[in-house]
Amino acid sequence: MDLDEVVDTIRTGPRGPNIGAFFDFDGTLVHGFSGVPFFRHFVRAGRLTPREIAGTMLSGIRGGKSEQDFARFIDLALSGWAGHTEAELETIGNQLFQKRIAGHLYPEAWRLIRAHEAAGHTLVIASSATRFQIEPAARALGIDNILCTPLEVVDGVLTGKVAGSALWRHGKAVATKEFAEAHGIDLPRSHTYSNGGEDVEFLSLVERPVAVNPDSHLATEAKTRGWPTLRFKPRRSPGPVTAARTIAAIGGFAGAVVVGAGTGVVSRDSSRGRDRVIAHTGDYTLAMAGIDVRVVGEHNAREPRPAVFAFNHQSELDMFVLAKVLRDGFTGITKKELASNPLLGPVLRYMGATFVDRSNTAAAKEALRPVVDTLRGGLSIVIAPEGTRSITPSLGEFKKGAFHIAMQAGVPIIPVVIRNAGELRWRNGTAIRSGTVEVAVLDPIDVSDWSADDLNDRVAAVRQLFLDTLLDWPRA
Repeated sequence: MDLDEVVDTIRTGPRGPNIGAFFDFDGTLVHGFSGVPFFRHFVRAGRLTPREIAGTMLSGIRGGKSEQDFARFIDLALSGWAGHTEAELETIGNQLFQKRIAGHLYPEAWRLIRAHEAAGHTLVIASSATRFQIEPAARALGIDNILCTPLEVVDGVLTGKVAGSALWRHGKAVATKEFAEAHGIDLPRSHTYSNGGEDVEFLSLVERPVAVNPDSHLATEAKTRGWPTLRFKPRRSPGPVTAARTIAAIGGFAGAVVVGAGTGVVSRDSSRGRDRVIAHTGDYTLAMAGIDVRVVGEHNAREPRPAVFAFNHQSELDMFVLAKVLRDGFTGITKKELASNPLLGPVLRYMGATFVDRSNTAAAKEALRPVVDTLRGGLSIVIAPEGTRSITPSLGEFKKGAFHIAMQAGVPIIPVVIRNAGELRWRNGTAIRSGTVEVAVLDPIDVSDWSADDLNDRVAAVRQLFLDTLLDWPRA
C-alpha cells in the first residue's frame, strides 16, 4: 500500500474526535533517533564520563529484548541530564529541534497527520522518548497530546532517572489504552503507526495498524498479519555526490547570470537580459542539482499577467523553482538581509527586487509602495505571504502585504503551491539533494471586489487553498 492509498483510507473512514491517530516518534515521524543530538550535546558539554559514554554506546549496539534492558539503556543515556532544570532541557530541546531534528521530519508523515486532522481525529504521539525530545516537533506538527517516558524531577531539577516506567513495548500499549479510555477514544476503529518490532502490541490495539519504515522484526510481523506497510524516504546525511551536486548548482547559477546578463548587454535591452537571467537560473541551477520540476496548472503561470504570484516558502530553492515555472516578466520582494549576500544580492538588485525590513512594519509598508507602480507597469511580482521560510512542511500564517498590493494595483492573486522543496534543500541545511519538486499554480483570484473590511477573511480563505492543495494534491 502506498501513501496515497493510506490517506484515502483515512478520508473515507470514520471521522470525529472519538477516532484516535497514535504515532510512534523516532523512525516513524522523524528519521533516526532523536536522542542522538541530545547525547552528542551532553558529550560536548562534558556531562558524560568516558565510562558512561562507552556504556551507553555498548548498550545501544546490543539493543534490548525486555523492559528491563531498555530501562538500563535509558538510565545510561539520561545520566548526563542530571542536574539540569526542566527549563534548561526545554531550551536545549528547542535548539536541537531547530538545528537538527526538524530537518529529519518526514514530509510523508506530515501528510498523514494533516489527513487525520482533516478527519477530526484526536492526534497523539506515543513514544519511549522524553517530552524534551518530542514537544518541539509536536508543536510544529500540530499535535497536542503526548504520551512519553516520564523523568524524575526533584525541586525542578532532573535526577537523570526515569519516574516510574518507560513507555516501551508493553508500557506504550498500556499508556495508549489508558489514554483512549480517559478520552472516549474508540480504540479498535483508531489508527496506530510505528516502525519497531517492540511495538507489535501497541500496533495491535487497533484494527488498521500501519507499519512505517519497519525493522526486520516488524516487517515479518506485518507480512504475517497482513498489515499495510509504508516506506518513507530516509533523511541521510549528505555524501560526496550530494556535495558535488550542490557545488555544481552554484556553478550553474553563476553561469546562468553571466549568460543572461550578457544577452542584455549585447542586445542593449536590460529587460530582455533580466528575463534571460530568470529563465536560465531556473533551468541551469536545478539541472545541475539533479532536480526536476513537475507542474500542475502551468497555463496559470502564463496568464493573466501582470499578477501577484503568492507562494509558500520552505527553501532557498523556491526562487529557482519559481524562475523555472514563471520564466520571465516578474521580479520579487525579499528580506533586506539578502541585499548584502555576495552571491544573491547583486543578482536580485539587477532583477529589480524590493528589499523589505521585516522587523520594521512601517519601513516595510513604505518599501512596498513602489511595487504597485511596478505591477501597473506590466511586471509581475512574486512574494511569500508567510514572510519567512518554514523549517517544517507546516504552513505559516499569511501576512497581508501581498494582498494589499494586488488590491491597490488592480491585479489578480495567483497562488503557487510548492511541495518538496524543503525536503531537497532544508532551511538550516547546507546541501542540495536531487529529486522532484512539485508545483501547483492555482487559478487566478480576482481581488477587484475585496475591501479592507473583509480582508482578514479573504486572506484566510487563500491560505486555506494552500492547505487544501497540500493535503489533496491536484492531478495533472
